Formats: sequence, C-alpha cells, structure tokens
Amino acid sequence: MTDQTKDSKYTLNLPETSFPMRGDLSKREPAWLKSWQERKVYERIRAKRKGAPSFILHDGPPYANGDIHIGHAVNKILKDIIIKAKTMSGFDAPYVPGWDCHGLPIELVVEKTHGKNIDPAKFRELCRAYAAEQVEKQKKDFIRLGVLGDWDHPYLTMAFNTEADIMRALGDIYQNGYLYQGSKPVHWCVDCGSALAEAEVEYEDVNSPAIDVGFKLVDNAALGKAFGASVSGDAYAVIWTTTPWTLPANQAVSVNAELDYDLIQTSKGLLILVRELAEKTLARYAEENTSVIGSCKGEALRGLLLQHPFDSRQVPVITGDHVTTDAGTGLVHTAAAHGNDDWLVMRANFPNEKPRVLIGGDGKFFSSELVELAEIRGLSRQDANKIILAKLQENGVLFASARLNHSFPHCWRHKTPLMQLATHQWFIGMNAVGQDGKALREHANTAVDATQFFPSWGRARLEAMIKNRPDWCVSRQRNWGVPMPFFVHNETGEPHPQTMQLLETVCKQVEQQGIEAWFSLDGAAFLAQHAPTNAEQYKKVTDTLDVWFDSGATHYAVVRSEQHPTLSAAAKQREAEHQPVADLYLEGSDQHRGWFQSSLLTGCAIDGNAPYKALLTHGFVVDGAGHKMSKSKGNVVAPQKVMDTYGADILRLWVASTDYSGELTISDEILKRVADGYRRIRNTLRFLLSNLADFDASKDLLPVDQWLEIDRYALHLTQQLQTGILADYDKYEFHLAVQKFVGFCSEDLGSFYLDILKDRLYTSGETSHARRAAQSALYHITHAMMRLMAPILSFTADEIWQTLGLDSVATVFEEDWYGLPSHGLTNEDILRWRSLINIRANANKYIEMARSQGAIGSSLQAELSIYLDDGQYEQLSLFGNDLRFVFITSQATVHKIDEELDLESLDDINKSQMEIKDFPRTFVRVRASAHQKCDRCWHYRADVGSDAAHPTICGRCVSNLFGEGEVRKYA
Repeated sequence: MTDQTKDSKYTLNLPETSFPMRGDLSKREPAWLKSWQERKVYERIRAKRKGAPSFILHDGPPYANGDIHIGHAVNKILKDIIIKAKTMSGFDAPYVPGWDCHGLPIELVVEKTHGKNIDPAKFRELCRAYAAEQVEKQKKDFIRLGVLGDWDHPYLTMAFNTEADIMRALGDIYQNGYLYQGSKPVHWCVDCGSALAEAEVEYEDVNSPAIDVGFKLVDNAALGKAFGASVSGDAYAVIWTTTPWTLPANQAVSVNAELDYDLIQTSKGLLILVRELAEKTLARYAEENTSVIGSCKGEALRGLLLQHPFDSRQVPVITGDHVTTDAGTGLVHTAAAHGNDDWLVMRANFPNEKPRVLIGGDGKFFSSELVELAEIRGLSRQDANKIILAKLQENGVLFASARLNHSFPHCWRHKTPLMQLATHQWFIGMNAVGQDGKALREHANTAVDATQFFPSWGRARLEAMIKNRPDWCVSRQRNWGVPMPFFVHNETGEPHPQTMQLLETVCKQVEQQGIEAWFSLDGAAFLAQHAPTNAEQYKKVTDTLDVWFDSGATHYAVVRSEQHPTLSAAAKQREAEHQPVADLYLEGSDQHRGWFQSSLLTGCAIDGNAPYKALLTHGFVVDGAGHKMSKSKGNVVAPQKVMDTYGADILRLWVASTDYSGELTISDEILKRVADGYRRIRNTLRFLLSNLADFDASKDLLPVDQWLEIDRYALHLTQQLQTGILADYDKYEFHLAVQKFVGFCSEDLGSFYLDILKDRLYTSGETSHARRAAQSALYHITHAMMRLMAPILSFTADEIWQTLGLDSVATVFEEDWYGLPSHGLTNEDILRWRSLINIRANANKYIEMARSQGAIGSSLQAELSIYLDDGQYEQLSLFGNDLRFVFITSQATVHKIDEELDLESLDDINKSQMEIKDFPRTFVRVRASAHQKCDRCWHYRADVGSDAAHPTICGRCVSNLFGEGEVRKYA
C-alpha cells in the first residue's frame, strides 16, 4: 500500500487494487454468469426472501421465433432492474420468464421448412419442436443480459399444464356468461386463412377506387311523401364507397335519423343527399343547374325501398348513428358481412337477418348461384372490382369514379390488406352481461380506473381502446394452438349442457398429453362414455384459440399455477382478497392493444378485475436519426453485438439512462458515450476500492463521531443519494437514478470529496486516525454505491463484491439496501459546507486563471486570501488551517472584507479578477507561494527542511512519518 518517493524513507500510501481500470466486460462477464449459475444465485435469493412481502412482476411472453432484438433486450433489462430493486427493498420478488409458443408465425416457418401437406398431428409435433428450439436459443441471450430468473423452470404456453389451464380459463369465461358464438365481421387475412386479433392489425395507405353509386327508388309516391313534394322520374339514394366488391353483399342503405337530407333535381335524376355534403358531392358530378325540391330528416326516409344497382333484389333504407358528414354523401352502403358498423346497424334494424356472405376465406367469391352477378363468381376481390364498375357504368348508376389514397387495415405478418368478413366465430362480448349483472365493458372500465400507469398517459390510451373496442373474436381456424374444447349441437350450434364437466375431463387429459389429446380425441366415443344422453346430436369444435388469449390468460394459467409455486402462493392470497394477482405488467407501448388488453379482458371476465395493479409502458427503439430499426435500412443494432463489443453492463446502462417513456435512441455513437460514462463511474469505484485495500473493517472502522467533518458531510451526500435513487426506483424512473449516480461520482466525489481526500489518504500515517476516518467513510460509501448500482450495473456490482472480499458464495443481489449510519451534522453544519463548496468552485476559476497565466504551476503552489463579510467570515473561519485542504492549496486564509480589503483602492480590472460573482461582497486573491516545495506531499511550506534530518520534506510530513501525525478536524 506504500510507495517510495525520492528517499525510500519518505513513503506515500498510494492506492492499489485488483479492480482493473478497464472493465473488459465483454470477455469477463460470461465467467461471472457461470459463477452465478454455479452458486445458484436465484435460488439463494428465493430462500433468503421466503416469507417476505411479495412483489409479482408477471412476464409478458415474447414469441418463440427468431433471435432476440434490441427491443427484447430493453424489455428484459427493465424487468430485471425492477426485480432486483424490489428484492433489495425487502420484497420476495420472483421472476418466472415465459414464452408464447402457439400461433401462425411458427406454423409458417414449419410450412416453409417441411411443406404444407403434412399430417396435422405431425405438423403440431414439428411446431412444438421448433418452438422449444427457439426458446432455448432466446433464453441463452436473455441470460447473457445479466437477467436473474427461474430460467430452469420458465413458463411456456405450450406446456401441457399451461395448455390445460388456458382451456380452463376459457371455461370460466363461458360459465360467467361472456362467451358467445355467431356470424359477425372480423378482420380476415387471406394469407393466414384466419381471423386476426386487433393487436395483429396494422394500418397502411392503399389506393382504392372511390365511387358514387345510385340506388334507384322503387316507390316515388312514398319518396314524395317523405319529402313533402311531388316526385316524377328516376330518383336515387346515392352512396359512396371505396370497396365496390362489397356491393353484392349490400343489404341496406343507412341514413342518420337526425340529419337533414335534400331531394335535388339534377341531370342524372332526383338525388337524395345529406345537406352538409350536397354541394361538394354535386361538384364531384360536375352538376351545375340543380334545384332542391324537398327536404326532410333522415328518419322520414326509413323504410323506403331501393333497387339494388345490379342484382334483382330490393334493399331498405335504415337509420344508424354511424352515419356522419365527414365524407361521402351522407348515405352509407351497408353490408353486414363486411363491416362492424354495418353488422351492428343491421342487427338493430333487422335482428333476425343474417349477413349476406358471398366470399370465402380465400378472398374469392363463391362459384354458386348465391352470387347473383354471374361474371364475378370465383373471382378475387380485385378482379371483381373491375367487373362491378363496368356493370354499374352499364346500368347508368355509376355517378362518379376516382382513385383515393387512404389508410386501410393490413396483416402485421404478411403486410397485405385485410378484409372484414362475417364468419362463424366465438366471441367474448364486451357488452355481454355476466352472472353478476354487469357488462364486461363496465368491469374493464372500472379496472382501468383502478390501475396505476407508468407513464401516466397510458391510462387515456387504454381507456379509449376499451371504450371503442368491438367484441373480441377469440376463435381461429389453425392447427397449432390451444383448442376450444367444446361440443356443440349439430343443428343449433348450442354448447352441450354438460360443457363444464366435459371441459374439465378434457383438461385432465391435456395435462398428460398436451393439446394433441383433444385433436386426436374421438368426439363420438368421448361423449358416449362421458355424456351418453343424446351424444349423437353433438359434434366436436375444431377451432383453436387466438394466441392473444393464450398469453392474456397466463395470469390464470401461470401466476396461479402450482407449477410455479413462487408465484402461486402470493396469487392465491391476493385472489382471496379480490386483489389483482400481479403488481406489475411491463411491455412496449403497442401492448395497450395487445397483451395489456387481452389480460385485462380475461381477468375481468374471470374475476371481475384486472390481473395487475400497475402497467409500465416503454417506447420503441429507434436509430440515432429517429428511424425505426429495419434490416433493409441497415440500421439494426443487435444486442448480441453490443454485448460482444462492450459488455452487457453497457447495454444495461444505456437502457437505464434512457427515458423509456418515449422512443429509445441507440447508435454506435450513443453507445460510445455510454461506455465513456461507464468508465468514469468505474474510475470512481476503482479509487474507492484501491484506498480500502489495507482497510479491515472489523479492526479499523471508526464510529462516525470520530470522523472529520468533511467525512460526515460526504456521508450526508451519500444518504441524499441513496434516498433519491431509492425514490426513483420506486417510481421506475431509472434515468433519474442514473443521473444522480453519475452526478455523485463526478461532482460530489470526483470534483469534491475524493479530490480533497487524496492528500489525507496518501500523506497521513498509514494507520493514523485521520486516514482511518477517511477509509471508514469510503467503506460506507462503497457499500452503499455497490448496492445502489446493483440493479443496473449488475456485473460490475458483483465484481466490487468480490474485490471487497465479501462472502464468496453470496452475492450483492441477496442484500438489502445499505444501512448508512447517521452523519450527526446539524443543518447549520450542512449549510456551512454548501457555502464553502460554492466558494471553492468559484475560487478554482481564479486558481486556474493564475495557472494558465503562468503565475503558478499547480493549485498547491497557490496561497489564497478569501475576503468575506462578517456572517460568512464567522462560518468559514471555523475551518481554520484545514481550509487549505479543501481548496487544495498550500495556504488558505479568510479575512473580514471591511477590515482587510480596501475596495476603494481596487480598480475595476483588479476587482473583476477577485470578485466571486455568485456571492456578494466575497473576493479571492491568488498568490504564488514563496516557500519551498515538499518533496513528499508537494505542499509549499515555510517549514520544508526545518528538521535537519529531513531537509527535503515539510514539518507535517515529518510528523506523519515519524511523529504523532498532524491534527485535522474538518478536512
């Protein structure tokens, strides 16, 4: 710990440590990971926290397909920071990672690899094997991030028990009255061959035909009565649409009962248009000489019959609130098979009329006579559009035709336009009233109100989605998914009266064999055995569940499952108290319409409340220019590459230091800056550790009341830091915690305390009281900092733990936050130090000015005279001769300004070079010392060589080396 100066007798206590200056994290972190696994760190934490208050962060499962990307890394690191912080706050905070394993993306990969014509059972076997392979691949990268969790026992939605419990969750929702079946429009992807969930829909611009079509009035007398006018000649109700292919499915024309409609004479005949859009519409038709012959409310038009523009059938005028004056004509072509608003308004006007479905799941019109327009039978929508436009033109009812760019729903996987198609599906009804007499939407709205949001804007987003969302289509027509284990009547489609008992019997088989137990089940034989009465009248449902239901039901199938006892024990207690089973769900901002919402709806449909107390949302990762990551753009930043280049701790520090409430920006330049910031933190930690190398706390630790006052002030600053960072952890504001930590390292320690402390650490006697007091402060500071940084800089915190020679089996992650001793300072003491620090910062500017002008070589060559008013003089004079240590000068004295500085004699230049502007009537004078420099401590002192035996060192060094040592009180 000592070092020789020019004379071997004049040693210094120079620092030494095994904690290297370069972290070399990318090479060293894997060994630490291996050590964590060998020491069973996660299991040790669980054992230590057993019986503590629980904190449950339920993991939103990533999809088991492909390599993890930077968004995955952000998500898992944020979760890990929270889990570690909550653990160190005294909670039992288990982390059970999970994976979403069913669904179309895996099917597509298997089809691409093995072909499409595969036996269904073999196909599901291949899907299961592929998903398992992907889980292991992703797991390896997640562990490499430094994320602690139950990696040996993750939850998989394809685990047999989980599949069975997902089916049980569906059964509970059915029993509670929220599940129904019907023919209703859903987003349908031709490429997927299946309905899509709202969260699987993206919106992109398309260019479509925009046409105005006339539906000819059948009864002019009835029309005249509605408008109170005499009517003769052809009259048309005019609609506007961008989907001509839906016209064969038209069942009505909708108007708004409250809007004003005009009957207008034009060259095309009499046209019915909403008043607010009439002028714009007629301009589109190039109509100039027009006249209004009658007006009425939309309600008066209800019931009028219209001739379909090319089919030999008539359709009625109906009313609906969905008709607005935003665009079009104020009359809406209504096809219940192809639009939710259309379906709702038809249901309201004609409850028993079924949607007119003329298109199959392949996107082509049926070839049968159901399609009256023979020319479009068997055609795709795009090809049918051309035929329909030509037929409208031929019939003289195509009043306008143009092209329009507009937003349209697309499949998030295939990036192809979707269609709304009424198919027979199973739905969770948002307005369905459960056994408790409340609608699901009411439960959901109440649950959103009870949820805490981080950031707060997430509330409004989820509220709007719940308010406006349609019923949830939960059935899919796929192979690789959790089945809907129902038996329905051959004719009525009604579920079997013993549905719940049959479902539980199936679930027990699925627990043993997985979903294949259902798919291979002989329905007739099963019913003959378990429900023989009228068994032949029922058939097995072949639909699978929406994968969003899989993950959305994991609060039921995982958190409460006996398969994961670290979660289920707390969940059962909360369930008994009618509380959400999880404290927090954390995912990307797109999950307000995805997992957050599916979990909310399943939770409310099963328990009447959300499964979570709080939602935390993080933004997406973009490149340095703010662009979305894209392989085609070449701007993808892979977490694997970052870890190989910089180490996981740098990636963790980037995540923590970025405000995740918005977009997270990453680039090579940003990562370099983060790495530079890490090096500054590491250098501070290295200084602390290197000066504790010869410190044995069991023997050398001094009580706080024996410390110097600056040590106690540093302890106060550390307590402030800890209080602030713990508050930031509680609010999940990690970027603020990082700012505080970095500021503490650079300002409070680097620029102040440690800068001042070097002289005492290096030049005082090795075992002197003054040095041990400093080391005692460093000991407490280091232990506090190690714990505070552990949730974020996990590998580096563990490295500090090892460097300090602490328990070789335990880790810092098992610890509580450090219990700092009381500093014992009064508020007056603290204010005095703050004042001194501010004066010091300003005085340093004048010292630097003198150095740059060549007046002095270093600050130690300077002698300061500080002139103060009476109040400040009384404060700073208490520091006495220790002031020079604070200013790192060879001498620093304070003087009363009115007694020792003649301000009147100073010209403006001299005054400006002495005045400390932030402190009225405070001046500093910097002079070069006239004394000789001590070879050991480098101070310039009058007593250098005063001891003939030691001609090159000063009196205090002689005392520190060979005598009782200098006496310090403050610094």
